[in-house]
Amino acid sequence: MTRGNQRDRDRERSQARKPQAKGRNDGLTPEQRRERDKKALEEKAAKKAAQDAAGAAAADSKNKGNAKK
Repeated sequence: MTRGNQRDRDRERSQARKPQAKGRNDGLTPEQRRERDKKALEEKAAKKAAQDAAGAAAADSKNKGNAKK
């Protein structure tokens, strides 16, 4: 009825199968990481704003002659 060390061996095998380099091993300090993330978010927001502006301009030109009377 006892399992012996089977449970422990299974845990070791499971850990060996998992990818090891997961987490925050990028060599950056928390401040550097915040700066990097802030810059990436600003670039993403600027790109989205540019797409929205381009989409709105395209929609305006399509609807210019279709105004209801």
